[in-house]
Amino acid sequence: MQRFGRPTPRRRARHSPRLDRPFVAIDFETADPLPDSACAVALVRVEEGEIRDRFETLIRPPRPEVHFTHIHGLRWEDLQDAPNFAAVWPAMREFLEGAAFLAAHNAGFDRGVLEACCRAAGFEPPDLPFVCTVRLARATWGLFPTRLPDVCRFLGIPLRHHQALSDAEACARIVLAAGREAPPELDLRPPLPPAGARRGPRGA
Repeated sequence: MQRFGRPTPRRRARHSPRLDRPFVAIDFETADPLPDSACAVALVRVEEGEIRDRFETLIRPPRPEVHFTHIHGLRWEDLQDAPNFAAVWPAMREFLEGAAFLAAHNAGFDRGVLEACCRAAGFEPPDLPFVCTVRLARATWGLFPTRLPDVCRFLGIPLRHHQALSDAEACARIVLAAGREAPPELDLRPPLPPAGARRGPRGA
């Protein structure tokens, strides 16, 4: 059951980035269950408490089979002429410069995709901590369930779920909303995956 009360603020996490520093919200969509199969990515940059820039692109995945069209609507025909991750990464890396942390909803998924795609393309993944907005929503507002549509509905954030830019912007707005209500330090631990969970698109 979803709770609408405001829980007592929790103790600040040590060595956590502060919300008065720039951060970037990130969202990946994937083509198949393997984490190197990114087929879309969006980044939303926040500085001084405001969204300052957005980046989005389709990505040609390494395999032509697209298993998750029913989730994000993308088909191989949409992706076959898109740049691969190696071509996209330099623009992403530039977009991330100066960011204190990355934010994602169910951060373990997006971190895994980012790391797998970087390594498959011969790049070192960025050394940035992740803030998970699943954990953040639970800690700040006591929300359950905590799928992205649930959190956005609670906060009145517009969402086109599994459209990468919409998901990333929603994630950025969740971080900002939490920062207005809670101490400006964040828990950086991603949620633990359920026992026996297989890799694939997040259920959030």
